[in-house]
Amino acid sequence: MSHPEPVVPPHPAQDITEHVGYRLKRSAAALRGAMDKALRGHGLTVPQYACLELLDERPGLSNADLARGAFVTRQSMNVVLRGLQDAGLIRRPATTEHGRALPAHLTDEGSRRLAGARSAVYAIERRMVEAIPPRRLAALLADLDRMADALGDESGNDG
Repeated sequence: MSHPEPVVPPHPAQDITEHVGYRLKRSAAALRGAMDKALRGHGLTVPQYACLELLDERPGLSNADLARGAFVTRQSMNVVLRGLQDAGLIRRPATTEHGRALPAHLTDEGSRRLAGARSAVYAIERRMVEAIPPRRLAALLADLDRMADALGDESGNDG
């Protein structure tokens, strides 16, 4: 019985935990866990928070644009938008011109909820950033962008 040739790792690594992809996933999972916990206190999920941030920056974004920006599918964004609308945090017209998306906008309550949630999320990001020597932050951000670009991924969203 012949054995397949060993596959050479892309960089020196003793085991899977030393691979770049594993480290990125570990960091992303830690971030998501911290955000889930912090946002729960504001009655929001991570996708809901992302949606509110996007609408605060660019009111009237389409479902597709919101889905891309929040890294979820369009179907998931429909659920997020319905939940935000039911909670009185966004408003959308009941109807619009034929074939047009229903543009969403923050309500006053949505802006208030976002402000509180933003403080919690920024505190998490501050903890991450403070773990890195300040002189290396710009290089880290550039490296992360280059890795995403190398994989040809503009949004992380396939739906």
